[in-house]
Parts: sequence; structure tokens; C-alpha cells
Amino acid sequence: MTATYLFYLIIGILIINFLIDKIINAINAKHFQDALPREINDVYDQTEYEKSQRYKKTNYRFSLVVSSISFIGLLLFFFFDGFAIVDGIARGFSNNEIIIALIFFGMLVFASDLISTPFSYYHTFVIEERFGFNKTTKATFLFDKLKGWLLMLIVGGGILALIIWFYQLTTDYFWIYTWLFVTVFSLFMNMFYARLVVPIFNKQTPLEDGELKAAISEYARKVGFKLKNIFVIDGSKRSTKANAYFSGFGREKRITLYDTLINDLETDEIVAVLAHEVGHYKRKHIIYNMIISTLLTGLTFYILSLFISSPLLSEALGVRIPSFHIGLVAFGILYSPISEITGIVMNYISRMFEYQADDYAKETYQPEPLITSLKKLSKNSLSNLTPHPSYVFMNYSHPTLLQRVRNLKNEQ
Repeated sequence: MTATYLFYLIIGILIINFLIDKIINAINAKHFQDALPREINDVYDQTEYEKSQRYKKTNYRFSLVVSSISFIGLLLFFFFDGFAIVDGIARGFSNNEIIIALIFFGMLVFASDLISTPFSYYHTFVIEERFGFNKTTKATFLFDKLKGWLLMLIVGGGILALIIWFYQLTTDYFWIYTWLFVTVFSLFMNMFYARLVVPIFNKQTPLEDGELKAAISEYARKVGFKLKNIFVIDGSKRSTKANAYFSGFGREKRITLYDTLINDLETDEIVAVLAHEVGHYKRKHIIYNMIISTLLTGLTFYILSLFISSPLLSEALGVRIPSFHIGLVAFGILYSPISEITGIVMNYISRMFEYQADDYAKETYQPEPLITSLKKLSKNSLSNLTPHPSYVFMNYSHPTLLQRVRNLKNEQ
């Protein structure tokens, strides 16, 4: 295989991925105005449903414009030897391959983020504002960006440097050390993410004593779920949309409620949502996900180790001096069809786990409060209630509202 052939193979993969994504999105968009099925036709009244349709269409058109501009820019970057230019600039600062790689990816990430920031700003302060979701201030938006860059520099840069160092030390076996490190790091982040990372962006406070905390504690006691950490996060600082999540293990396990969730739902509905989250824990979904993710990561690093030493990867991107960081870019694109397939499989498994968590909530609490909570959350976020099955198959990590309601009512 020649470098020219590999270059056009990479371009072909990029084009095919883009076209498949646009086709699936277009098919899905044609169903925005479908009539709501009987089981969920009480989510919106006519005015609200028309608003949700406008929101979906606006986001679809905006996404189409942004992704098309990004795709054209990416192709131009490839055809005009953008990687060679950036690599040359990075090599002007140092002869150390780790430093060169850090500067190379730093320039790419920073430039990409600068280009995407106006679009992100428009989406937040125009689209989300127009439909009543945005609560983010311009200061919060700016500081979120700065904090994100700082985290990327420290965490992302540190991981990349360590991976390249492993490669320099062991070459063919670097993937084993990298796999072990990433596994340990992932476990650490799963354990302490809420304690270390979340406070950088949000304020977390223990749930105050009262009816809600008593109801949650009573349910946890009933199902034998030891829970001391129940926190409320100031999600309303950025958006009116609501959420809840479970994180950590052992003493670090905690349930976090968005303050918007507490404002939007009744006590029994919140307990039902938490029963669903407890269901994930009881059914060991977090452990299964980590095992599957760890195995897939190991497979990816192993395949990477088979190709990363080939100078053909660098030559295909027009870079004269072969390097780990250029090879990593080329490999990432070549591997993307496999990533798409594994992503679809993971989404399928995730949807299966969501059904099981719903079943757990239904068996240990009540189905009706969970149904009404799901409907309220869908309504308050103007969710698409009529997605096309192909879009769900490709992109959804959760079953649709209709599927979940039918499952909770034993109508599947």
C-alpha cells in the first residue's frame, strides 16, 4: 500500500462517515412532525408540541450548518498539508518527541476550540436562550472555557506524554503499559470524579433534611442500599434542563440531583428516578460497563501497537518525519469504522441496561411515578418523542420515551 492510497482511504472514511451521519439525521428530521403515540400524547399540549418541533428543527439546521463547515475545513486541512505545517511549527520549539507531540496536539485542540467557540456561543446565547433553556452568563461561559483548557492541558497533556514515554521505552509492548495505566486512571476517575472534577464547574451541597431526603433514605433502607451521600448540584447555573446521576464506589458512592430536577418533580417522582439509578448499581451495570470498556480499550491499544511504527501513516498525512503523534492521528481515522460499530454495540447494551434499571424501579418502588417523571423531563427539555428507529439504533444510549413507558406498563 502506498502513502497516496492510504491518504485517499482516510479521506474516503471521513466522507463516508459524514454522509452516513447526515443521511441518518435527515431521515430522523422528516419525523419531527409525526403524531404522538397514544401512550405519550399527554406530554405536550398543541402549543408546546409546536414549540418542541421548532426547537428540533432549529437545532437540526444549526447542526447541519456547523458540521458541514467543520467537514469542509477538515478536508481543506488534509489537502493543504495542514498536519505537516503544524508538525513543522511544533518541531521548531524542541527536538524532544514528547514536547513536540504536546505542542502539536495543543495547537490542533486550541485552534479547533477557538473555531468552534462562536458556534457554541450562538447555540447557548441565541438558540437555547430563545427557547428558554439558557441560564449561563457570559462570565460563566468564558470561565468554563478557560477551566476546560486548563484541564485538557494538565490531564490530557499528562496522559499523552506518559503514553509516548511508554512507547519510547518499550515500543512493541507499550500498549500493555498504556492499557494498564488508562484502566487505573479510569477507575480512579470513576471513584473520585464527583469529588475532584465536578467542583471545578459546579457547586455541590448535601441534600437538606426534609421530606425528600426522608423518602430517599426510606427507599434506600428498604432495598438494602447503603447511601450516605446525597448531593444537590446547581445545574440551574447553566440550564433549566434537569438530570440525576450515580457515581463512585464504596464509601465514595453518591447520588447527585440537579436542583432543576428537585424543582420540576414531585417527591415520589424523584424517588422513582433514584430507584432507577439504584437499579443500575444493584444490577452491576457500572461494573459491566467498566469491564467492557476496559476490554475494548485494550483491543484498541493492541491494534494501535501493530500499526503505529509504520512510517506509512505519517507519509499519508504528508509529514516527512515519522512520529507517534502523526501516526496516532492517521490511526484514529482508520480505526473509526470499528469505533462506530463498537459504539452501536455499546449503545445497544446501554439501552438494555436502562430497561433493566426501569424494571428494578418498577419492582421495588412504583412504575407510575417513574412514567410521569420521564414525561415531565421530556417535556421540560422539548425532547424529540418521535425519533426514527435508525437514528435510535445509531445514536441512542437510552430507549425512547415511548419504549420506556410501554416497558413500564408491560406493553412491550
